[in-house]
Amino acid sequence: MLDKLAVIFPVNNNTDMQFYQNTWLRNYLYPVCDWPGPGCKIVCHRLSTYRSLHKKTKCFARAIKRFEDKELFIKLDDDALVDIDYVIGLIKKYQGYHKPVYISDHQRAGSRKYPDALNGVRYGNGKFYMFNRKLVQCLDLDIKYRGSRNEDSVFGGMVSNGCGENNVEYVQEDDRWIWHKEYTNKNKHIDLSFIKNH
Repeated sequence: MLDKLAVIFPVNNNTDMQFYQNTWLRNYLYPVCDWPGPGCKIVCHRLSTYRSLHKKTKCFARAIKRFEDKELFIKLDDDALVDIDYVIGLIKKYQGYHKPVYISDHQRAGSRKYPDALNGVRYGNGKFYMFNRKLVQCLDLDIKYRGSRNEDSVFGGMVSNGCGENNVEYVQEDDRWIWHKEYTNKNKHIDLSFIKNH
């Protein structure tokens, strides 16, 4: 079942890949890197900064169009974790679904500075979003917008422009099974946030 899953994982030089290689995600990770390197499965061939992450989003969106053997995708930040049983439950429910599916904690984008195609677009919180191949197939990879924009709103714009918001099944994520910046459960507390050393 999980062999049809790809976890899209934008990384930088400071990402601790060893940590994620020691989790259930190991065999499903598709790190999105600036340059070729060990473990990199999607390479954008450009330096990314916080202000240019929207370009990295367009890079991985183009790449996954070619992943024809994958049916479901998760985009996960490198300071987040997701529970395997939660993911398996989503796969069971949405594998082979009849329309584009976009699972996340959705919000609306807005910009007074740039009134363009991303204004008012519905998009998922970047820590986690899950979507199916039907959504990938209708993404608008040529979306036009102005300035440096939130990378997740750019993905939402590609969904809205290409698939049509009314044609997409927007599903609210269950945050009990997704941890962002910290993991706390029973006798464990792990700080997942980045160390400000780079």
